[in-house]
Amino acid sequence: MTSDSSNISDEVILSMIKDKDTKEMGCRYFMRQHQERIYWVIRKIVMTHEDTDDVIQNTFLKAFRALENFEGRSSLYTWLHRIAVNEALAYRKSQLSGGRIIPIDQHTKIDAGEFDQMNAETIRRKLDAAIELLPEKQKEVFSLRYFEEMSYQEMSEKLLTSVGALKASYHFAVKKIESYLENGTEQ
Repeated sequence: MTSDSSNISDEVILSMIKDKDTKEMGCRYFMRQHQERIYWVIRKIVMTHEDTDDVIQNTFLKAFRALENFEGRSSLYTWLHRIAVNEALAYRKSQLSGGRIIPIDQHTKIDAGEFDQMNAETIRRKLDAAIELLPEKQKEVFSLRYFEEMSYQEMSEKLLTSVGALKASYHFAVKKIESYLENGTEQ
């Protein structure tokens, strides 16, 4: 086998992992094949490199423990992506409750003039605070669509939800975020 894991199919990787003689190599190929994409999925949710490294380690650890039971109803990447998003959201939630993410004052208002004056970090914190107020499903749909630029069809396949329901979730998420950014409150 070559050291280039980008050409190895899910089936080959899974068969390597299930064979005790090639399990370690299969796990390495699995990680090399998906690590960079999963890194950026997590990074868009947790925001810092250090936090992303922590979450990616947890993601792969959880995946390695469950790989032998992988049922193949989706691609390995889709399955790993779901684990990564769940781990990243759980990490952010724990950081929010632990006080690491700076909460935005509920009465803070942003107008167009202020927007020009604000630095990127302040804008990002306000967006993060607005996203944190969303219900989990809307948060997930918003993150997939806005940060990952995933199509509704791809999300439908990944989340096993209709395109219409996803569009509605995204629409409501955007309205809530806009309301928060404009008024400092959720609609």
